[in-house]
Amino acid sequence: MSETIHVEVAYALAGKQAIMALDVTEGTTALQAAQQSGITEKFEDIDLDNAKLGIFAKVVAPTQVLREGDRVEIYRPLIADPKEVRKARAARAKERRSK
Repeated sequence: MSETIHVEVAYALAGKQAIMALDVTEGTTALQAAQQSGITEKFEDIDLDNAKLGIFAKVVAPTQVLREGDRVEIYRPLIADPKEVRKARAARAKERRSK
């Protein structure tokens, strides 16, 4: 009989988030845990096959084997490039200071 480990799968939107706790067999990958969690029933827009996954804020491959207590995080695609957003914000601040 296979041993099981306790893990969590998390996903968040601006106004709604969920953390699903589950027990999986040892050797389960991050993607497999996300699939087994049922989180796509709460968030139908998640595309697990193409989503970036992480464990405690560190991006991992979908094939990453989980350990006891890991929290798999499903990341949403970025709407805007963070570097470009910072550049635009700095430019607006500079423009306000010069007025």
